Amino acid sequence: MKALIIDDEKKARQVLHILVEENCSKITKILEADNLLSGVEIIKQEQPSIVFLDIEMPEHSGLEILNFIEKEVYNFEIIFTTAYSEYAIQAFQLSAIDYLLKPVRPSQIKDAVNKALSFLGNSQIHKRLAELKTSLQDSNFKKIGLPNADGIKFVNIQDIIMLEADGMYANVSTINDGTILVSKPLKFFVEILQKRKTFYRPHRSYLINLAYIKEYIKKDGGYIVMENNKTISVSNDKKEEFLTIVSNIG
Repeated sequence: MKALIIDDEKKARQVLHILVEENCSKITKILEADNLLSGVEIIKQEQPSIVFLDIEMPEHSGLEILNFIEKEVYNFEIIFTTAYSEYAIQAFQLSAIDYLLKPVRPSQIKDAVNKALSFLGNSQIHKRLAELKTSLQDSNFKKIGLPNADGIKFVNIQDIIMLEADGMYANVSTINDGTILVSKPLKFFVEILQKRKTFYRPHRSYLINLAYIKEYIKKDGGYIVMENNKTISVSNDKKEEFLTIVSNIG
């Protein structure tokens, strides 16, 4: 399996080359390019499975890569390397595109490569990259990419009713697309969606959109009924906080 590193900084390429070599046995050949256009030529000639791509480069940003590659050649996964802020990292997470924060740590490499390989063959990379570019330009993130058995489903965040833990997966209930089994744990969504005021975690197994609460029932210890008629338990240590929050909705 081949990998390509595109980065204008020679030292950054060398460090990443060594880390990939030492931590990713599935990758047997590592290619390098010092700018986007020469990297694109290598992609067309060598057809690597994974492209490690720096975002901030002279002349052309890494985000422009698909401007230079025909749709039929989208048979690789991208792992961006970036020194971007937390704001931008949220954009990567919402777009289901992996990234490595500079300076890159060995522990990150293996996980990123394994995730990338799981998408190969059904990556929808052009759509995910378009969503990433939109998110980076818009401080009000509107969509989230949900990896599932069929690929990646992009849904409007405001259309998510609730999320329920299912082991290392999560069931995401939506207004327009029903319930989607997503190959990410609930913890992943808690970290990025709880920053929004409408999402709340009343119980360790659930994350709900407060906009879709139908009613709160006091009997049987207290529970929530959502718009999809799903009942949600409220942890004892969250009841007071939850009632304070819902009493101020409106």
